[in-house]
Amino acid sequence: MSTGDGRPDTAAVALDGVRKRYGDVQALDGVSLTVERGEFFGILGPNGAGKTTLVEIVEGLRTPDAGTVAVLGESPWPRNTALLRRLGIQTQSSAFFTRLTAAEHLRTVAALYRLDVAAAGRALDLVDLGDQAGRRVDQLSGGQRQRLALATALIHEPELIFLDEPTAALDPAARRSLWEVLRALKGDGRTIVYTTHHLDEAEALCDRVAILARGAVLAVDTPRHLIKSLAAPTRLRVPAYRLAAEDALRLAGVDQVTVEGAELVISTRSANQVLLALADLVDLEEITTRTATLEDAYLELTASGTRS
Repeated sequence: MSTGDGRPDTAAVALDGVRKRYGDVQALDGVSLTVERGEFFGILGPNGAGKTTLVEIVEGLRTPDAGTVAVLGESPWPRNTALLRRLGIQTQSSAFFTRLTAAEHLRTVAALYRLDVAAAGRALDLVDLGDQAGRRVDQLSGGQRQRLALATALIHEPELIFLDEPTAALDPAARRSLWEVLRALKGDGRTIVYTTHHLDEAEALCDRVAILARGAVLAVDTPRHLIKSLAAPTRLRVPAYRLAAEDALRLAGVDQVTVEGAELVISTRSANQVLLALADLVDLEEITTRTATLEDAYLELTASGTRS
């Protein structure tokens, strides 16, 4: 089989039994996972989980002690310069020609790839930064610099894109704005491998996520399936003055009741049943409902360290 562009229909990234040790530290302990072409794939885990080592091995920056790695059907090491042209890499510490304008910076990068000058404009438009083309890089806001870093990684139209915390240090509005750029890239059929500490972001953007802890993969699945497998209760928050804890416990379907400050927190796996009962006791507009999220699944998995 082959893709529409004539390339073999192989996975974008395939790892099998990858191990890496630094002295006494087992950074990766038998990691196996696959990223399909066109997939938005998130890599999640606490500090020290092995995320950076994993991505650097896939990018060809490090070699594993054991296991196999294939990137777009090829080995990334020894350093595969032909493969590098098919990859786009954005890191948290992206380097810029800060005294140049955004357009001049990208024209310089385009020249390194032996691309035409127009590639700079295309890259700026792709990340919705065309109106800042004439501004110097050191005058751009943090969010604009993140977009420029993304444009730098995309200027040569790579098939596979690695993004390391692309929304780190951005305010909420800038984060959400960059989400739309990332969704557009996914819509263009690009394959994106993405590390983030923002669990809401991974839930909103990723097709699948891998959760790492202590060098091992604890789970690989869609955010929805990970949340569903958690079977976590829904939490209903009610002003404490409106309902006594003992009365809430008597309601059919209530599993647990706790008091948190001025709120009564009701845990239930029968949310609809409990909400109907509460409607007779309090105004429904006073009830806040919180269902399980990817963050709940992540915290449970990383706390237990148990592979699912």
